[in-house]
Amino acid sequence: MVVSTTFPTVDKCSSIGREKDTVVADMDGTLLRGRSSFPYFALIAFEAGGVFRLLFLLLVAPLVGVLYYFVSENAGIQVLIFATFAGMKVSSIESVARAVLPKFYTADLHPESWRVFSSCGGARCVLTANPTVMVEAFLKGFLGADMVLGTEISTWKGRATGLVKKPGVLVGKNKADALKKAFGETRPEIGLGDRHTDAPFMELCKEGYIVPPNPKVKAVTIDKLPKPVIFHDGRLVQKPNPIVALLTILWIPVGFFLACLRIAAGSLLPMSIVYYAFWALGVRVTVKGTPPPPPPLKSGHSGVLFICSHRTLLDPIFLSAALGRRIPAVTYSVSRLSELISPIKTVRLSRDRAADAAMITRLLEHGDLAICPEGTTCREPFLLRFSSLFAELTGELVPVAMVNRMSMFHGTTARGWKGMDPFYFFMNPSPAYEVTFLNKLPPELTCHSGKSSHEVANYIQRVIAATLSYECTTFTRKDKYRALAGNDGTVPEKPRIKASNIMGC
Repeated sequence: MVVSTTFPTVDKCSSIGREKDTVVADMDGTLLRGRSSFPYFALIAFEAGGVFRLLFLLLVAPLVGVLYYFVSENAGIQVLIFATFAGMKVSSIESVARAVLPKFYTADLHPESWRVFSSCGGARCVLTANPTVMVEAFLKGFLGADMVLGTEISTWKGRATGLVKKPGVLVGKNKADALKKAFGETRPEIGLGDRHTDAPFMELCKEGYIVPPNPKVKAVTIDKLPKPVIFHDGRLVQKPNPIVALLTILWIPVGFFLACLRIAAGSLLPMSIVYYAFWALGVRVTVKGTPPPPPPLKSGHSGVLFICSHRTLLDPIFLSAALGRRIPAVTYSVSRLSELISPIKTVRLSRDRAADAAMITRLLEHGDLAICPEGTTCREPFLLRFSSLFAELTGELVPVAMVNRMSMFHGTTARGWKGMDPFYFFMNPSPAYEVTFLNKLPPELTCHSGKSSHEVANYIQRVIAATLSYECTTFTRKDKYRALAGNDGTVPEKPRIKASNIMGC
């Protein structure tokens, strides 16, 4: 399925002096290393349609392969689109395309194609057989594409019909026709493709280069990406190729039973043995550093405030397991189900600064307390901005660096039902948490010595980030929800996040 050898390979294309050149590139197998788009359709199916939609797509996959290789690429992709999109809300597809797919796409970016594509300062155009609604957010938002010409899906009353609009799937001659319509008589300088059906549009460009299949080529590293993926959503950790998708479907009923067992152990057993119960049930808990002893029970003595980095809503529970005693936690927003099954006391913050300060002060009078000042979780190696309120209330501050590992499911969500977060985390075959206790903040670095609350909060953020080799940012909870859900958690709006908000620690 490789294009004619009359086109040189992409490594022969110079990326110097291309500031005014226009580039036109295919997507699968060209801009991306992978030539199959099935994993990305599977992500849409699972994240927007659920496990049964993913199962249906998996059952249809053999038919797609037969049509693709023995009938036509057009027929195979049409069936793939129908099986994935039929009856699905367009808004759900757009949501997954914006919040889930970019993370997986950027992890598969082809280094040579990206070298050429990114060097062109003229128009950057992508021609793809994939539905435009599925790829446009990534291509324009993360790769800087100016134009995306893809397959247009048919809709009815806000739902996809599973059919495609004329001229049909954008392959072969349809790609060439779309390019002519977009550029007229102007010939783009560079055309990039990877298979014989790309030849028609490549011949319309002044220079054409093929991207030969190479399973050993490594994806573009994070430092060379134009925009890092800091926020992303979705439940699946791995890209669901057919084998991974099948294993995921088969594991879900087993994993759910195991999750219920693990949650019951954490909720019903004494906290002094939860650490060992988790290990017996396959949950790995690693404790580093020296945790402080329980506070003395005497009047006028304030408890310790544990300042935790925020990975999942289970952070305070694993903190308690590491300490062998239940540590209450103040929370910003958790589901009623999560509160019900929580083995520790949780107290909701009102987001009224005076009221929250008074409540935290009262809680500290009765013992230790845990707080995650980021206000929301972040999956990537970044720390969000720390709210400074906690620093004003006590000088008994112990930073705690939390990090976790999941192999199948993410235990956080911005778009879905948060009540399932603990279940998804514990559904992983062998989830792991690492709890690192850092040194208690010395008095001279607290507000009691004249430091401002912002200085204290920023210092603790930097200390935790240095311990985890993470990067500090000024992003907040509102920024996360704007990026993933199109709102700030309360009012629907869709501003775009700028990568320039990242700052060094």
